[in-house]
Amino acid sequence: MAHRIVVASQKGGSGKTTVCLNLAVALAEGGRRTLVVDLDPQGGIGLSLARGETEWAGLAEHLMGQVTLEQALFKTKLPGLSLLPRGRLDPVDVPELAGALSSPGVLDGILEALDGKFEYLLLDTPGGVGTIARAALASGEFALVPVPAEPLGLRSLSQVMRVLEHVQANENPRLKLLGILPTMVELTKKVSLDVMEHLWSGFSAVLDTAIPRAEIFARASQEGLPLSFLGGHPPPEARRFALLAAEVEARVRQLSRQEGEGDEQPRRELV
Repeated sequence: MAHRIVVASQKGGSGKTTVCLNLAVALAEGGRRTLVVDLDPQGGIGLSLARGETEWAGLAEHLMGQVTLEQALFKTKLPGLSLLPRGRLDPVDVPELAGALSSPGVLDGILEALDGKFEYLLLDTPGGVGTIARAALASGEFALVPVPAEPLGLRSLSQVMRVLEHVQANENPRLKLLGILPTMVELTKKVSLDVMEHLWSGFSAVLDTAIPRAEIFARASQEGLPLSFLGGHPPPEARRFALLAAEVEARVRQLSRQEGEGDEQPRRELV
């Protein structure tokens, strides 16, 4: 069964889609069969890869019964990495998409059909904790919360944490907080450092890996590529996502063991 990781944040501009895409690439480069599910009505994954609004069929067409789920999947040139794009969606139809995804059993049914094909399902959600993000959390196993190292990001963190607690208590008891991921970190600036110190001292789930603010992200966006696919010398920021993938996998194993889902070993005799 695939591990479902919901990438969610209280506000837009947290680097959520960038994290989701580059983490998925790092997992696939590490040999993990990975699928990115684009639940963002803006089609953030497609935009990050410089794809036009109408280039890819995907989730929207599947929900309308125009394509099968298999037909909606897009296999990338990286072995082991596939995408379930948002699809061709008129902006005026966003409420209909949100309504369909939040209908009982719809998103969960889609994810169940994909479980056996992948080891990781990464769900990219729209900014905020509206109906689509709530539906993703209700169907997910883990929540990864990117938080920009800025005062507004810190102040809004309590809101998404409250929603996570509510979903755990009332809708999805198997949902676990995978971690809080600091993004846009600039430790040479006092404001960013102050936010990081508050995160480290106030939240136990802050991941060791942090994503810095760097110009290379703008270049990757301009070229429509993940960081590790850029030409020239490999950017050090790409290594951050390899480290993040390793930390994510370790946290998944740790939290799964706590729930009794870890790997078992046979009884052995010493003498």
